[in-house]
Amino acid sequence: MRHLLRMAAHSPRTNMHARNLAIVWAPNLLRSKDIEATGFNGTAAFMEVRVQSIVVEFILTHVEQLFGDAPLRGTARTGLG
Repeated sequence: MRHLLRMAAHSPRTNMHARNLAIVWAPNLLRSKDIEATGFNGTAAFMEVRVQSIVVEFILTHVEQLFGDAPLRGTARTGLG
């Protein structure tokens, strides 16, 4: 999430702000067996992906509150976040 947040910091040049990153990454970060079972068809699948993107956008806009300043488990503190 911190990596995506760093990417969002470049949004003036890339137009990949938190919402766009969430739309792109949500289906991979929050995979849904329901969507896979339906073959990504129909309104229900669209709504499921929409909910996923809203959740990922929320997480991206609240990274510090959710994860604090501690390094992620299993990673060394390198100064890169």
